[in-house]
Amino acid sequence: MTSHVRAPQRVGTLPQLLNRLRMRQVALMLALRDHRTLRAAAAELGMSQPAASKMLQELETALGQPLFERAGRGLSLTEAGRCATEHFHGIHGTVEALTQELHELRSGGAGTLRVGSVMAASPDCLTEALIRLKAAWPLLTIRVEIDTSDRLTEHLREGSVDIVIGRVPDVTRRDFIVRPIADEALSIVAAPGHPLAGKRRLAFAALQAFPWVFQLAGSPMRDVVEQEFRGHHTPLPGGMIETSSILTTTNLLMRTTMIGVVPESVALRFEAHGLLRVLDYRIGHRLPSYGSIVRRDRPVSRSAERLLELLHERPMPRGKPVRRAATRAA
Repeated sequence: MTSHVRAPQRVGTLPQLLNRLRMRQVALMLALRDHRTLRAAAAELGMSQPAASKMLQELETALGQPLFERAGRGLSLTEAGRCATEHFHGIHGTVEALTQELHELRSGGAGTLRVGSVMAASPDCLTEALIRLKAAWPLLTIRVEIDTSDRLTEHLREGSVDIVIGRVPDVTRRDFIVRPIADEALSIVAAPGHPLAGKRRLAFAALQAFPWVFQLAGSPMRDVVEQEFRGHHTPLPGGMIETSSILTTTNLLMRTTMIGVVPESVALRFEAHGLLRVLDYRIGHRLPSYGSIVRRDRPVSRSAERLLELLHERPMPRGKPVRRAATRAA
């Protein structure tokens, strides 16, 4: 157990580090991160406390820096420890996914592909690509998670998804391979019987008389909406509802006088089925293009590689409704 600060040592080359790093050490680090005591971490892994202490010392020697320091009766991560556990969490997710896929292959399946997507891509390009992928890989299990880009890229970093269709912040872009797919416009929507439905040339002030449903703070869509409010020198409305769920958003809008912001492709589909109405106001700011995102430090599976090919072939989506003209408010 680390009880004093040691001078940092030089970490060896990658082959040397791989030779010295063991998965049991990775598991110990993650257990220590969760429990913060060596006794509890050792108990979780079914090993003695002296053995866990020795293993931690060996890991710190291999990495050349102390990973924990005493904090009362427990342990606290050092900066090096936080860095290591972040990467070890990704290793754990990768091994977990490998174990699951190998099990499915032994059972006669074709493995599992885990996809994360922003909701704008789901109705058109993702759906079409998945249909074509299943035609070629009928036994492939596909798991699709719809969420905001910031949360999905974190899941990609952790190894719980294989591909993300979304956006990455510039500060983390170097960790991923990103290929643009399409632009995404946003629409302000409300229930078909909303007082503003059907009115032309809405001013931004007219929208302020009604409660709003927003995406969660930190998501790219929320950032664009906040820019719109700042551009009109207007604070965000009080009493808003925040959610990343498109189903929750649309259900709230259909049953109240609330208004919300959703991707244009989603808005038009709901409008075509008479469930929502696109209000005649054009948001001045736009989201950056969304694209396919994979980790730079991890090879993709054959099924993931094929899905990427299909996503970037850009087939024309079926039945996409034609957007009516909208006039941006002055």
